[in-house]
Amino acid sequence: MDDPKEHSRCPARGSCPVFLALSSGAVRYAPSVLGPAPEGNLEEEPWDTDSQPHPDEGHPPPLETVPVSWKGCRESPGGPAESPAGEEAQGEDSPTAAQLDVLRLRSSSMEIREKGSEFLKEELHKAQKELQLKDEECERLSKVREQLEQELEELTASLFEEAHRMVREANMKQAASEKQLKEARGKVDTTLFAEFQAWRESPTLDKTCPFLERVYREDVGPCLDFTMQELSALVRAAVEDNTLTIEPVASQTLPAVTVAAVECGSTNTCALSGLARACRHRIRLGDSESHYYISPSSRARITAVCNFFTYIRYIQQGLVRQEVEPMFWEITRLRKEMSLAKLGFFPQEA
Repeated sequence: MDDPKEHSRCPARGSCPVFLALSSGAVRYAPSVLGPAPEGNLEEEPWDTDSQPHPDEGHPPPLETVPVSWKGCRESPGGPAESPAGEEAQGEDSPTAAQLDVLRLRSSSMEIREKGSEFLKEELHKAQKELQLKDEECERLSKVREQLEQELEELTASLFEEAHRMVREANMKQAASEKQLKEARGKVDTTLFAEFQAWRESPTLDKTCPFLERVYREDVGPCLDFTMQELSALVRAAVEDNTLTIEPVASQTLPAVTVAAVECGSTNTCALSGLARACRHRIRLGDSESHYYISPSSRARITAVCNFFTYIRYIQQGLVRQEVEPMFWEITRLRKEMSLAKLGFFPQEA
């Protein structure tokens, strides 16, 4: 049971202007809420629950007993305690505002959680859909890659096969060409050898014989065919008659140049080709006193022809004591030198 001393004291302990007498949770005496607050230092006095305040003691008359619950009693700052009518009507079992706020927060949290769950489900569905599309795309690209790799392998195999076929055909053609060339060379060598042997038995250098006629047409004529046609014909006749003289140009003779030499060219112009070349040799035809300055290329061509005719004369004079075949191959070598000189290949010392 509650202690009666706790009911005899004011809950505000002297700071509240309202005197309350509590007995078993019931208000025995309460001033009017509209009345002025009592002045002075008011102390709490014990109150007898069975007695009533006397009028001569300066206390106001008692009010009717109003049952009040401590839970419904509120004290506002600066004024008397107030009890909302709604809370008095609802009683102790009614939910407070804090409980309502908690319920509202819980309801809002549940709603947010449900909306968040729906949003995540939608995003997951979109992601799964995109992933499925990417998987399909990857599968399609993989098939395309496999197809390209297969086509590349087939193309590579086809190219290798075509290359091998072309190589085989080229080798066969080359072998056939080499065979034909060998046969042709054999025929030419046989013909030339027969012509050379027939010419060797003739008494003179007859240009009408088949062997010399071929050499004149294929080697001697083109090698002595210069730009200056008139001088070329004179040089060719002098080579055949063995009356052409080639001599180097001495440095001490360069300043003293005869009039005839000046008319026939200078040391800076070739008399046969007409080109500006450094002429280090000059030729003289027969017993003439005229000199013609020639370039190294012209000298190499004239020298190659002179070497051929010199070897032919040696054979005719019986100075070459060899078998027919070695003489034939030496003549072939001299013909090769004429062909190279005609094309511009000659030793630098020329």
